Amino acid sequence: MIIVTGATGQLGSRIIQRLLEQVPADRVGVSVRDTDRAAGLAARGVRVRRGDFTDPHSLSDAFEGATQVLVVSANETGPAAVAQHTTAIDAARAAGAKRILYTSHQGAGPDSLFAPMPDHAATERHLAETGTPFTALRNGFYAATVPLLLGRALETGELVAPADGPVSWTAHADLAEAAAVILADEGRYDGATPPLTAPDALDLADIAGILTELTGRTVRRVVADDEEWTAGLVGHGVPAEQADMLLGMFHASRRGEFTTTGPTLEKLLGHDATSIRAFLGEVVTPRP
Repeated sequence: MIIVTGATGQLGSRIIQRLLEQVPADRVGVSVRDTDRAAGLAARGVRVRRGDFTDPHSLSDAFEGATQVLVVSANETGPAAVAQHTTAIDAARAAGAKRILYTSHQGAGPDSLFAPMPDHAATERHLAETGTPFTALRNGFYAATVPLLLGRALETGELVAPADGPVSWTAHADLAEAAAVILADEGRYDGATPPLTAPDALDLADIAGILTELTGRTVRRVVADDEEWTAGLVGHGVPAEQADMLLGMFHASRRGEFTTTGPTLEKLLGHDATSIRAFLGEVVTPRP
């Protein structure tokens, strides 16, 4: 049985939908914190059990009978994130999983300037130390982050943010499809995958140009001072710790941590990956 954690989240839910196109529902299980939210999956024949990364006992039940477990990374950073990931990995191993998969990141690295990246690197190290075959999905940077960085750009014509660098913006839908392909074809990758990214890396000046083309209104890239930008976030209610973490993303992109791209994602999909232009077209152009 293939078990997917976080199956009601933004990525996990898409993975399950794609997986069910390739694997019978009775071979698929999900581990979710709120089983009520997975009622639709249960109705389709998917095994739904409660599993919480902070409750190892729940995971032993959720992972029972697993041949593969996909651990979708937690929405945390720092030691709490690593602890949750290692708990899930250890539970998957104890349940007898033959392969453990983990949604890592293209920029995973112990010395990254962006807080989640050392967490991914530490989780990958733990995976490697278990001795169980594993696959770390080196996903590109989620394209869904871009709308969050725009601020009031579509209203003011100015995309204001700290200095940045090119980023491998990649759609959740494509990454979910690729994960499903890898799960259905067990053993395709041992260890970390090549970068699973869209083919291009673009910075926010490129994004401003795309928005200009899509909307017909000039959007100008304005580079903000780091401290003024974070102070502005805090002034609008963002916790200081979170503001600093977001600034780290810009520091890391300036250093080129998210520039690497590759053809692997498109090879897995068998079609072109979603471009950031197409993704933004859906965001800024209302459907009729």
